[in-house]
Amino acid sequence: MKEAQVSFLFKQVMTWLFGLIVAEKKLISYPYRLFFKKANKASFTFEYFVYPALCSLFNLYFPEKKNNFFKILYYCFHTSTITVFEVIAEKYTNLINYKKWSWHLSFITNWCTYFLTRIYFKWFFNDRDRSK
Repeated sequence: MKEAQVSFLFKQVMTWLFGLIVAEKKLISYPYRLFFKKANKASFTFEYFVYPALCSLFNLYFPEKKNNFFKILYYCFHTSTITVFEVIAEKYTNLINYKKWSWHLSFITNWCTYFLTRIYFKWFFNDRDRSK
């Protein structure tokens, strides 16, 4: 639970920041939102729950003992999965609209936030393990 919580909270910090910037700059819009419609323009469901939850799973099951090629494939699998679902949601629903955005920007930002979360995760638990 501790490992999942650290990943979840760190990813929330990043998606909160990036999600607000992207939504406030009108690069992406979220026409239909269930929660906090008047608080800000970001999507609470995606930015504060879905992405952080998926990132927790990413870190919990990260193939640490595998080779670098397999690790890169793991990153690609997770970021591609999120991006594909986002593109489907953009094309077939009213949950997200790309204004000045594209799928490859979503892929890159998701990749980067996963990478930064992984670095933080390793630092946090490595530092804690050394102090024991």
